[in-house]
Amino acid sequence: MPSLLTGELDRLLTFAARARRDDGGFGSLTADGSLDPAHPRETYVTARMTHVFALASLLGRPGAGELAGHGVAALTGPFRDAVHGGWPASPDADDTKAAYVHAFVVLAGASAAAAGVPGGDALLADALDVWDRRFWDDDAGMAVEEWDAAWTTCSGYRGVNANMHGVEALLAAADAAGPRAGELRARALRVLERVVHGEARSRDWRLPEHYDAGWRPDLEFNADRPSDPFRPYGVTVGHQLEWSRLALHARAALGDGAPGWLLDDAASLYDAAVSRGWHADGHDGFVYTLDWSDRPVVAARMHWVLAEAIGAAAVLGRVTGDDRYAADLRRWDEHAALFRDDAVGNWHHELTPTGQVGTTTWPGKPDAYHVAQALLLPRLPVRGSVAAGVRAALAGED
Repeated sequence: MPSLLTGELDRLLTFAARARRDDGGFGSLTADGSLDPAHPRETYVTARMTHVFALASLLGRPGAGELAGHGVAALTGPFRDAVHGGWPASPDADDTKAAYVHAFVVLAGASAAAAGVPGGDALLADALDVWDRRFWDDDAGMAVEEWDAAWTTCSGYRGVNANMHGVEALLAAADAAGPRAGELRARALRVLERVVHGEARSRDWRLPEHYDAGWRPDLEFNADRPSDPFRPYGVTVGHQLEWSRLALHARAALGDGAPGWLLDDAASLYDAAVSRGWHADGHDGFVYTLDWSDRPVVAARMHWVLAEAIGAAAVLGRVTGDDRYAADLRRWDEHAALFRDDAVGNWHHELTPTGQVGTTTWPGKPDAYHVAQALLLPRLPVRGSVAAGVRAALAGED
């Protein structure tokens, strides 16, 4: 078995396999790792699990290809809207069509295609077609946020969380889509230029998440619901770490044509997130959100934020050779001991500032996406996508 498949990753994949549902796709897992059949299936979770098992298939893990195929079958079958096209947020409970969800369907198709999972190529082509026709706004160089089920009404809200995962998806699709690679990478760069080199840079690396239909920032959005799991108020520390890493994946994908600001901005975003978000309330760990004066708003520790810190430090260290990122990586890995739940194989999704298991925002352990990538990225060459990095590592490339 390839050395990239570490013991912790293997345990995580064993845990994640329990989410397989006989009625299609992957469901939500509780804190003890049991499947919650009463919880509606969510399309983004099935797409992210399909991506994870496609990566596992590339690594040679037995049974992973079948699980990735199970996800592809769900996304091309019962999860897809056969009348209007595209994918509802949930085939069981929510028929809105969101860019966030579709970005992960593109990612699932791209990773499945890279792993040779049957149906992966067709899923990717379909998902990219929907992204092109329904979400991509070429005038803005960004994706719109959400439609109703029949694609008749587009929400006036605009958000960069969906666009961030759109960048991830476009870069992965470029690695798998052949003739469209240049176009897809150019789109990813346009988003990064507007969000990172424009908004974040102009605000001293404090990145607004929420905008109106004219792409004007709404800095007080959800001030009354600050712990929203997808649209929290203020500065989301983990997203700044994630944008930092994605800028470097884009730089790798663009090669000699990459603008120099991608590396500079990635380092600046990372430094701001670490200096302002770590230990911000006097306790070790990354807070979830900060206000516009860098004061903690939601101090809960989310597993995905630490996972993204690991990924960003790993990629920055690979690209720059700077020892300080290696030191940070050791620090984040030591802190991850608080999140690891060896009894079930996944990480606790939320902790309190003092290290107890929390459930304010994330009950249970419904996903393996962030942890799987955090376990892989420190071992991979930097490429446009995680799947491309896995293939490069297995081929012995730097």
